Amino acid sequence: MNDKKISIKAPAKINLSLDVLGKRKDGYHEVKMIMTTVDLADRVELTLLEENKITIESTGGFVPLDQRNLAYQAAMLLKETFGVKKGVGIHISKNIPVAAGLAGGSSDAAATLKGLNELWELGLSIDEVAVLGAKIGSDVSFCVYGGTAIATGRGEHIEHIKPPPPCWVLLAKPPIGVSTAEVYRKLDVQNIEHPDIDAMVRAIDTYDYEAVCSQLGNVLETVTLPLYPEVKQIKDQMSRLGADGVLMSGSGPTVFGLFQHESRVNRVYNGLRGFCTEVYAVRLLGEGQDDFKDYNREKL
Repeated sequence: MNDKKISIKAPAKINLSLDVLGKRKDGYHEVKMIMTTVDLADRVELTLLEENKITIESTGGFVPLDQRNLAYQAAMLLKETFGVKKGVGIHISKNIPVAAGLAGGSSDAAATLKGLNELWELGLSIDEVAVLGAKIGSDVSFCVYGGTAIATGRGEHIEHIKPPPPCWVLLAKPPIGVSTAEVYRKLDVQNIEHPDIDAMVRAIDTYDYEAVCSQLGNVLETVTLPLYPEVKQIKDQMSRLGADGVLMSGSGPTVFGLFQHESRVNRVYNGLRGFCTEVYAVRLLGEGQDDFKDYNREKL
């Protein structure tokens, strides 16, 4: 067995804006959203195997260790697309909560695609990897690039924009799971108030932190908050305790708050820990990578 290994950081994302424009003929929803990465990350370690197989391990509970895992699907997609006869051992050190609206599985898949591109010497550009990622899941293309972007279509069309002003991000996940498919199914697209995504882009472009906080919006809250009162409770509590801006990420259940001052982050963190065990204080990453030389990679 070859002992060549690559370890890649797979950061979580949050949605600063999430709008749904309608239902598509292919069954997906047409979305427009602004996503940015935060410094809460899984670590994906890939070990080259001479034997033609894919194995997967994870430190996290509730993570499937078979073809249901998006990282496994990423490896299989590359094998089938390029006729790769070598194998890979995938080990995922989980830090991102599972089924949390933070794209943990998608980010693991993106890290696997990028790492195997090197490990298996495929020679793909980052744009080519992002196109492949779209075949696995709607958020994978964004996760290949990271940084900050407008995502359209079903989430696979990526337009890079400036990073938001630097700030602290507090993430709080209640001990429940939310079905993304159910949330989209119950969304009443005809009767929702759409967030002003153009205003959010202007706020980011002008580095206006207060405007970023005031323009936060996610139409999926109209479904998730009534269905899961725990999510609304965390959102209300975070606002009461003094977050500058508060929003649910993705379809939930994770809620995030933005903060300019670390002292207030600590106060709100302690206030939330009383009734929510999964609370994380992190920074925005903001910047993405233009090519493979820049992504966070470590040779072991």
